[in-house]
Amino acid sequence: MATVQPENDLTIEQLAAETGMTVRNIRSHRARGLLPAPEVRDRVGYYGPEHLDRLRMIQELQTDGFNLKGIERLLSQNLGPAEQFLSFKRALDEFDGEQPETFTRKELADRFGTEIDDALKRAIDAGALVPIDDDRFEAPFPSLLDAAEGVVATGVPLDHALVVIAKVQSRCRSVSHEFVKLFLEDIWRPFEEEGYPEERWPEVRAALDQLRPLSLQALVAVYRMTMSDEVEKAFGKQLERMAKRKG
Repeated sequence: MATVQPENDLTIEQLAAETGMTVRNIRSHRARGLLPAPEVRDRVGYYGPEHLDRLRMIQELQTDGFNLKGIERLLSQNLGPAEQFLSFKRALDEFDGEQPETFTRKELADRFGTEIDDALKRAIDAGALVPIDDDRFEAPFPSLLDAAEGVVATGVPLDHALVVIAKVQSRCRSVSHEFVKLFLEDIWRPFEEEGYPEERWPEVRAALDQLRPLSLQALVAVYRMTMSDEVEKAFGKQLERMAKRKG
């Protein structure tokens, strides 16, 4: 008869290697009550999927700015709020599900020109590219590169296009901040003040799912309106200049 493999089969050293944490940090989390006790067999503690999931949750919460005391308070209630919070945060991060793509330096040079060193630095600073190594770069949002390529094809220099993208990014960050603030103040905060009632989780999640496409719809509509105004003003001035030259 086949022997059943125990679910908890990682030593603390193996758990540390899996998570990228130190053994000391794992023991500290265990002492604070953030991590369930290991399964002890022959005086050796063994860890498994539950411990991996909990440590990854702690890492994600720390990345989001939670200190250990805050994580301790969150987990002391039960896992529900912490897991739901991270689910909401991931939903905000995964705005439209665009998949990152990887490009070599040569592939980027073929698209944007051979002299791209300065442009690469600007693109990295703007977050449009993330260096993987000396020759490969990841584009978190490939459509942004497609847009830049289209703008360059009209005759706009790449450097100027990247400067404009950086300015647009700065303004979009403010817009994103306002929409997230809207959700937190009008939907999340009342829910939090009620103590996260279990029956309202689906309602709050549905509100978030509806807010994301509505925010994009509003942004596009406002952009079209303001672009129309700007084009009208700019070309009005150009027509005046043309009229003066003819006169």
